[in-house]
Amino acid sequence: MNRSPLAQPFPAMPQIAGVVPRVARAGYKNWDRCDLTFFEFVEGTSVAGVFTRNICCSAEVEFGRGQVQLGQARALVVNAGNSNAFTGIRGREAVEQIMGQVASQLDCLPSDVFVSSTGVIGVPLPLDKARHGLAQAFASSACTWQEAAEAIGTTDTFPKGVTASAMLATTRVEIAAIIKGSGMIAPDMATMLGYIFTDAAVSSQFLQHCLDAANKATFSCITVDSDTSTSDTVLAFATGRAGNETLVDFDSPGADAFAAAIHDVCRQLAHLVVRDGEGAHKFIEVAVTGAQDDDSARRIGLAIANSPLVKTAIAGEDANWGRVVMAVGKAGEPADRDRLSIGFGGTWAARNGLPLADYDEAPVAAHLRGREIRIDADLGIGGGRATVWTCDLTHDYIAINADYRT
Repeated sequence: MNRSPLAQPFPAMPQIAGVVPRVARAGYKNWDRCDLTFFEFVEGTSVAGVFTRNICCSAEVEFGRGQVQLGQARALVVNAGNSNAFTGIRGREAVEQIMGQVASQLDCLPSDVFVSSTGVIGVPLPLDKARHGLAQAFASSACTWQEAAEAIGTTDTFPKGVTASAMLATTRVEIAAIIKGSGMIAPDMATMLGYIFTDAAVSSQFLQHCLDAANKATFSCITVDSDTSTSDTVLAFATGRAGNETLVDFDSPGADAFAAAIHDVCRQLAHLVVRDGEGAHKFIEVAVTGAQDDDSARRIGLAIANSPLVKTAIAGEDANWGRVVMAVGKAGEPADRDRLSIGFGGTWAARNGLPLADYDEAPVAAHLRGREIRIDADLGIGGGRATVWTCDLTHDYIAINADYRT
């Protein structure tokens, strides 16, 4: 598969004290690559997570929702090539086997072991391959962050990772994160599979608060194709090895800086997923202002970002702002046709419900020939605002998904 033209280079990422990543070849599909990733965490690691709202979710998601309530983690296992979703009791048995095998290896509770799987829906995860892959992983040396990012991918065309740091009073803490996702992206809470690791000491409750807040403005504001996966998961793990005073709320020293760093990491991860959208040639930012409130603005932004007509117009570099008007009007949110303004790349094409008399399409056409596209929609009825990110819709998206299982 060709590398996305919007791909970003994998960054240099710090080791996170208390986290050991390993990869192995379970052979879930007929491919010559590692497809099982195993992360071991030091005792005392706290965890937080957000999961798909897709009703037909996987057993991994069902287990994970309960496990994050307990607030602690010793391991994470990620399987690539098989989502283990819509597999009934056999899917649950596969997750329980993995949790039990890891728990025996680490002498911990099965509930301390998190499992994620991604890939084809409706095929039970092979128990023998999972068992063999884990045995390999246990015996393997630690891998790099890039190797871990490559191992969790499916239709991804490049490995995705970001890093950040924050000063908590006098203590510097590090954050490293990886993510996979390319198609079936319209998260209603998270994206495909994303994992955030930090050496900060953070209570699970405050970590969850930071992740929830970041998710609302990042992962829940991206879309590739309007389809929400059965397996969407984002997990954050904090080992506490940095030695800072444990963050328990915003009164803790450095809590604001930590929350800002988590938000920044989530935003970068979300953008990487859009940049690797299946068949994507252009990264699109949709900025909605003047809406009734922020939630309404987000829903309008997603209506624009999910419109096949808008996305194909951008793919064809056609400054058809009428399609944006259509998308705003179909969103089902408060709007006033005669106050609506539409623009591309900083150039307004229509203001207050009318095309501008002196509108010059030349700068808009030049903007649409680039890789980074901005669409502005100002509703003129309130103070609500939101930013949503998506990509264009090309012939390549059809080709990738028409042949996905073959």
